[in-house]
Amino acid sequence: MGLVALFEERQRFTQWWLWVLLTAVNLPFLYGIFQQIIMGVPFGDKPMSDKGLLLTGGLLWLVVILFFSLKLETRIYEDRIEVRFFPLQLKTNVYYWDDIASAELRTYAPLKEYGGWGLRCSFCGYGKALNVSGNQGLQLVFKDGKKLLIGTGKQEVLAYVLEQIKKG
Repeated sequence: MGLVALFEERQRFTQWWLWVLLTAVNLPFLYGIFQQIIMGVPFGDKPMSDKGLLLTGGLLWLVVILFFSLKLETRIYEDRIEVRFFPLQLKTNVYYWDDIASAELRTYAPLKEYGGWGLRCSFCGYGKALNVSGNQGLQLVFKDGKKLLIGTGKQEVLAYVLEQIKKG
């Protein structure tokens, strides 16, 4: 079993629009908490209770923290691929080359094929996807017919590694 990874990649959500959207959703609640709880002035025409406002604001910030902590980790060895989408997948998934019928780099349409980015499942025959940005990925087709696409931002390096282990 190969001990040294031939390829390693860690990816995070870096899309500016995602962070703008998350901030835009959270700012009104921050302002509401400040106005209602700190200043003592009810927030809105039909204000929530203080507990409701704090709970909702806290839950929304947990979503921000979740997105901030998400990372896609990929490692390729001579005999296997290891992938994990932390913290949604606490255990690393291991795929052995012996179980893979084909592996190729390809350009894909994240919205059309998988409905976006993240831990995705296609209902149109594309299989599962693990991706955080872009439109380049390693398409695995397993001997049992199942498919998995792993997004990458290092297409050139990955292509070289696949060629070296004769999987490209």
